[in-house]
Parts: sequence; C-alpha cells; structure tokens
Amino acid sequence: MFPIIPANTLVASYPTNDEGIFGFGYTGSYTGVTNLVSNAGVVASDVAAVGTARNTIAACEFGDDKGIFGFGNTGSYTGVTNLVSNAGVVASDVAAVGTARRFLAACSYGEDKGIFGFGQDAGSVTAVTNLVSNAGVVASDVAGVGTARYTLAACEYGGDKGIFGYGTTGSLVSLTNLVSNAGVVASDVAGVGTDRAYLAACSYGGDKGIFGFGYDGVGAGDASMTNLVSNAGVIASDVAGVGTARPYLAACEYGGDKGIFGYGNDSSYVSMTNLVSNVGVVASDVAGVGTARAYLAACSFN
Repeated sequence: MFPIIPANTLVASYPTNDEGIFGFGYTGSYTGVTNLVSNAGVVASDVAAVGTARNTIAACEFGDDKGIFGFGNTGSYTGVTNLVSNAGVVASDVAAVGTARRFLAACSYGEDKGIFGFGQDAGSVTAVTNLVSNAGVVASDVAGVGTARYTLAACEYGGDKGIFGYGTTGSLVSLTNLVSNAGVVASDVAGVGTDRAYLAACSYGGDKGIFGFGYDGVGAGDASMTNLVSNAGVIASDVAGVGTARPYLAACEYGGDKGIFGYGNDSSYVSMTNLVSNVGVVASDVAGVGTARAYLAACSFN
C-alpha cells in the first residue's frame, strides 16, 4: 500500500525575505538616504547616505538575503552599484560594470541571483541586461531581448523567475518580458492592463507579484491601479486603485510574503506607503516616514 503524502509536501519552498529597504532618489536634489522596512511593514527613519547620491535607480535581492542598488543618474548616467548586507547596511560604491543608464528596472531570479534590465542610455532607449551573481557581482552587458523601453518595473514570481513590465518606448506600453530561472529574458508578451510608466513592482505571497501605481497619461496622469502576477507569470487585468495615485515610487517584499509600495510624487514629493497583503490586496495610505522623495528604488533583504 502506498503511503499518503500530504499535498503541501510537493510544493516547492523558495527563499523569502523578512525586511526591506527604500533608498536613494530625488528631493529636489539627488540623495542617497535609505529607510529600512521591518518584518511588520513599518518604515524606519532616515539612515544617512552611503555611496553616490542619485535617482532613477533600480534595486533587487541577491544571495538569498542581501540586496543591491545600481545604475541611475547623478547629473550624468552611471553604472555604479551599492551592496546591501543581510543587516540592511549599504556599502560604499562599487565601480560601474555595463552600460551606464537610468530609468531601468531590476528583480531577482534563480532564488539567489538578480538582473538589471532595460533603461535609457545617454538619450537612447535600450533592452540590455546585466546579471548579478549570488555574491553580488554585476556582469557585463547581455544583448537586449524584447522591446527597448524605460520607466518600467520588475519583480520576482514563481519563486525563482522574474518579469519586466510596462514602461515607455516613447509611447506608454503594458507589454512584459519573462525572465527564466537561469536569467534568460524572453521575447515580448502582449500587454494586459492599463499602459503606463513610472510604476513599481514587488513580489508577494511567496511566489506571486504585483505591479502598481504609475503614470497613465489620463487626466492628471497619476494612477493607482494594480495588476497581479500569477506564479506562472501571467498578468491579470486592472484592479481598482487603493491609496494615493502617484508615479515615481518604489516597492519591495517584506515579512516573507507581503509587499510595500512607498514614496513617489503626487504633485509634490511624498513618503506615504501602502502595504500589500499575502493575497495581493493593497491597503490605504500609511502616513509617511523619512524624507519625502521620488525616483528611488527598493529591495528586500534578510
């Protein structure tokens, strides 16, 4: 007689992170300030800047429990990176590798690695990517796959894969590109949901993702709708927005299976946040903590 195997024993177990960090951005001037996020989604006060102050930056997890901020704009485009320890400590600058650019996105893949991709390079738009090893080492450029664009977002899904989505090519788009667990970017997938840019994305629920907020060019242009990403990388239709509509924000995982959107600009720089439950439900605004700013990035750690 065959033994009875509980159903959940066949479910893959993927690493998740308990804490997060928002960092860098623009307040009217470039900044390198950071704010830690606890495993309860509570944002801490400012930590003094380490590394080159810049905006239009990207960030992702690597090595199971660490993070990396990279690229951006200091007044000129840069490829410099800053590692984040599993205690949330930001390290000094690491010399640039790959094409200097801004308005790119990043996410983790393969459980312990990361990828930076797309962006604006010296006035042109690119689809180039740079892989991040499980030791936080950024590799040289990989030729772009998919439509070159910038002001997009990216997140992990399926526990070990990633997805780049939305952005602008000169026109707003909603197309996506999946990233395999080996860091290979796939060709375009037709867009679902409202075309928009300057949005943010993060993982939630252990194996799913969410894109949210941004700029959709309708009326005042600020958006708050979200789009869930299944554990197979399928984007769902728009979910009505909760919280203050705004672009230029950032998002990350926290608490192992939840997410947080934070900061941005809704006609002025803000620091409010919106928590995401482990079933992808976005909560109303939480009063801001830390320096109000936009064009920042966020990732999880620990």
